[in-house]
This record gives sequence, C-alpha cells and structure tokens, in this order.
Amino acid sequence: MAEMRPDEPAEDIQKSDHVAKLKRAISQNAPSEAAALLAKEDADTIVAALVTSPPPLVVAALWKLPDAKRDEVLGAAPPERRDQWQRNHAYPVQTVGRLMGIPHAVFKPVETVSEAVGRLRTLVQKSLITYGYVIDDDGRLVGVLIFRELLFAQGDQRLEDVMLKNPFALSADMGVEDAMLSAVTLHFPEYPVVDSGGRLIGLLRGQTLFQQQAFQLSAQPGQMVGVEAEERLTTPWHRSLRFRHPWLQLNLVTAFAAAAVVGLFQDTIDRTVLLAAFLPVLAGQSGNTGCQALAVTLRGMTLGEMREGKSSAIAMKEMLLGLLNGTLVGVTAGAGMFAYATWQGNPEAFTLSAVVFAAMVLACIVSGVAGTLIPVVLKRMGADPATASSIFLTTATDVVSMGVFLGLAAAFIR
Repeated sequence: MAEMRPDEPAEDIQKSDHVAKLKRAISQNAPSEAAALLAKEDADTIVAALVTSPPPLVVAALWKLPDAKRDEVLGAAPPERRDQWQRNHAYPVQTVGRLMGIPHAVFKPVETVSEAVGRLRTLVQKSLITYGYVIDDDGRLVGVLIFRELLFAQGDQRLEDVMLKNPFALSADMGVEDAMLSAVTLHFPEYPVVDSGGRLIGLLRGQTLFQQQAFQLSAQPGQMVGVEAEERLTTPWHRSLRFRHPWLQLNLVTAFAAAAVVGLFQDTIDRTVLLAAFLPVLAGQSGNTGCQALAVTLRGMTLGEMREGKSSAIAMKEMLLGLLNGTLVGVTAGAGMFAYATWQGNPEAFTLSAVVFAAMVLACIVSGVAGTLIPVVLKRMGADPATASSIFLTTATDVVSMGVFLGLAAAFIR
C-alpha cells in the first residue's frame, strides 16, 4: 500500500498561514526580536514573509540577522528585491532611501500608449500600480504617467507626449522630516524617489512616509525618559532592562546633584523647617514648565520647524512665558506659604512668601529656557535630541529651583 501524504492544498494553506504569522511578527516586534524569529526559518520562508512587508521593517530586521543567514536570504530572494533591499540599507536610518519600494511601472519616452497599456495590464496583476514612471536612457526621471491621460490618449501616441513633465520627486538622502514637509500639501498616494543624479531608484507610498513620521512622534515621550524607540510591548524583559536601566543609573547620579544643593543649605532648613514642605512645590512647578517647553521644542524639531538660528528666538519666547507663568503661580504659591507660615506662628511669614514668589519666578524662567536649549545642544553634539532630554531637564530644574529657593531663604530669613 502506498504511503499516504498530506493533501498538497492543505500544505499550501498551512505555509501561507505561517508566512502571514511571520509577517505580523515583523510588524509588531522590534527588529532584533523579529530577526530572532526569522532566524529559525529557512531562507525561502523568510523571503516569502519579507516581500510583502513594508521596506523599512524588512531592512531593519534583515540586517539584524547573522551575516551567514542574511547572505542566504539575499541569495534566495528575487534579484530585483535583493538589489532594492541592499540599496535601501546603504542609506542612513530616518531617510527616504530606507523606505523605498520597487518602481515596477517604468517606461521609456518613445514607447507608445498601446505598448504601455499592454504592459500595465500584466503589471497590475502582480503589484499595486498607482502611476507609471518615464525615464531616459540614463535612468533619469523625466515624466509621470497619469492613467486618466492614458485612457483618453491615442494608442499610437508616444508617452513623451502624454506624460506629466518635470514631476515632483523625493531625494533618497532626504530626511523623513524634510520629506514629510515637502509632501504634506501634495497628498499624492506615492512619490518617485531619485538619487543625487536624478535617476529613479525607488518609490515611496504616502502611507509609509506618514506612518514612519507617526512612529517617530510616538517614540518621543519614551525617549525623553530613556526608553529606546526599538522597545515594544513584546520586547523581552531582559532587553527592556538593558534599554532602560542605564538611564535610571544616570538619573540617580544627576539626582545626587539636587540632593547636594539641599545639603548645602541644611542649616537654613534646620532653622526654618517649613521650607522643606515647599521644596516639592518649587520642583514640581518648574519641572512642568520645563517639560512644556521641551515638548514644544521636540515637536518643532520633528516637524522641521526648528530652523538654523531660530533657537534664540524660541528661548526668548520661553523666557517670557516662564516669567509670566512664574509670576502667576508665584502669587498663588506665595499666598500659600504666607497662610501656612502664619498658621505655624512664624514671625517671618511675609518674607517667606516673598522668597517663594521670587524663587518660583526665577525657577520657571530658567526651566523654560532649559527645556528649549537642552534638545538643541544634544542635537548639535550629534545625539538624538529626544533621548533622555527629560532626565537632564529634571536635574536642571531641581538644582535651580531648590538652589534659588534655599539661597534666597538663607539670605533673607534669620
């Protein structure tokens, strides 16, 4: 009796489901975790999962694989895909080049409308085609084909007569922020991508561009407190620990600076114990003021609004806001101190309230300026301006608010 084998269609369905599961893993996990899952599969299965995944996720996961495994996958991939993945990887992270897909509908100016339509009928069965792209003999983009124009054109007309000339295109080495600003008013479903010589090397779907920008914005709150953009809900605890713990150690070291400031004025606190009750008030208000300025500055950087030489004007604006907000909350905090000191029977209640008011104003001014300048300085140093900005800001605001408060108290309260 012949050995029974599983039904072939069932095998195909099972393989398809497995590939779909891998594709979801690529999109839902950080690149390192996705690569760890892919490394257990054979090259053909990996390729099947990658070819239908977004290009930036493919490149990120593929280059986290061991070198031997990656070479095996690239060898199994269709040449067109392999070349595109390698081309994308050559561009830095957060550039258009990392996001490119393959431009399938590419034509020459001398082709006729009938020839183009014939090829398109085949291409649309395999790929999502939105526009046709016309290139010259050197590969430079010279026109875009709008399907409406093809529909009403004569079959023997050349494409150079019906194409949209001088089309808008994104440069592959352009940053995602700049690309988003360039494309935000156009709302095209996809954009051609060219190299420095104007040669067509890829295309970028508008959805991919704005998803990448949305991901960058969503990562900012975590980066401000030391959470890496790569960390996801599915990241294993040991990797999360490795991502987060160094920043907590840094935060602890910087917190010692604030503790040292309090220690310098220990005698003042011993003489007027109620000062200790208002230290969290000063630190909290100045910290919130700084975080507001920090959030607006980082958003401006992400959206490309922070141009060269503009940081001084923004710092002046935050200084004014710090003065106004500090004055308003300083009045409330000063009144609170006056009422508390009077209730405690302290004879210097008015002086204490004046110290709280002055310290609040100065602390809010400094924290607002710090919230603007810290990410600017980090960026000029070549660091990610969002990375742990909140930790440095907290240190600055705590040191300034407590130092000013206790220093004024030491000078005016006997």
